[in-house]
Amino acid sequence: MADGRLHCYLCPRHCHIGEGQHGFCFIRKNERGRLLQLGYGRPAALAMDPIEKKPLNHFFPGTQVLSMGTAGCNMGCFFCQNWDISKAKADQVRSVDLPPRQVVELALQQRAPHLAFTYNEPTIWGEYVIDIARVARAAGVNTVMVSNGYITREAFFDIYRYIDAANIDLKAFTEKFYAKVTLTHLQPVLDTLRWLRHETSVWFEITNLVIPTLNDDDSEFKELCDWVLDNLGDDVPLHFTAFHPDFKLQDKPGTPPETLHRARRLAMQMGLKYVYEGNIFSDGGNTICPGCGHTIIRRSWHSVTANKLKDGCCSHCGTRIAGVFTKPEAEERRLWSGLPAEATA
Repeated sequence: MADGRLHCYLCPRHCHIGEGQHGFCFIRKNERGRLLQLGYGRPAALAMDPIEKKPLNHFFPGTQVLSMGTAGCNMGCFFCQNWDISKAKADQVRSVDLPPRQVVELALQQRAPHLAFTYNEPTIWGEYVIDIARVARAAGVNTVMVSNGYITREAFFDIYRYIDAANIDLKAFTEKFYAKVTLTHLQPVLDTLRWLRHETSVWFEITNLVIPTLNDDDSEFKELCDWVLDNLGDDVPLHFTAFHPDFKLQDKPGTPPETLHRARRLAMQMGLKYVYEGNIFSDGGNTICPGCGHTIIRRSWHSVTANKLKDGCCSHCGTRIAGVFTKPEAEERRLWSGLPAEATA
């Protein structure tokens, strides 16, 4: 910029960053006129998770995913569950040195068919995501974005080019909530969901964390479901999940199970085919065939206890279930053969 500040186009905040300063996300810094990404190659969290924890219920159910995150976030959610890393700067967390190729090698060593960029907002370490995902694609390892969806169109297609699946947090369906509780805006997240559906082949699901008195009204559930039906279709899985008090929002109670039951009933009555409840023990984690009504995938918390899918279809009536359930045999062979020589970053 004319005054020496750098304009970051990564997310809709469009931070103007002065010399020596960081953007809102904490890990993008102006250092002598260069915009540096301080999380590159420095994950602050690594763990093996079930894919259902992301949550993704229609993407290789019952499999494991190597999950990783860095520091920082481009939202300011008062209810953040991972605030110890999302509200920290890169030099305030314990991290390991892990270049992109080694991330994929670690997944192969753990026999993890997927890698998830999660825990904090992966958009802010987009360059690291791109390089890891490119190597992972060459090795036959799937990549997953667990994101708040707060990204610009300029950055979206670069970051999602090699991504196989995503879960997007649609934190509420009012601008008031986004402005006051997340310090961002609703419309950019809706734009991201449209791009995913209509301009990519990325499989994605949506999560709505339900917080008592803030976004738990039936009218808001209805508006959210109406928008999904009109803009994305009836086959995008929607997860209503329970809130528990954390970070700066400890004056609200945990979400009563009945609230999630009510939201799920309403969504299914309106025509959404795959609606789930999360963070509670209930039958709301099961996948129901929209054709015959049979339970085809039974879950307990994040564990799959029964799977009646056959080649992506209901074994009772043959209805095709939306999702990604099988990898071609050639991909399977490539996955366990190790990294090809050309997979470099």
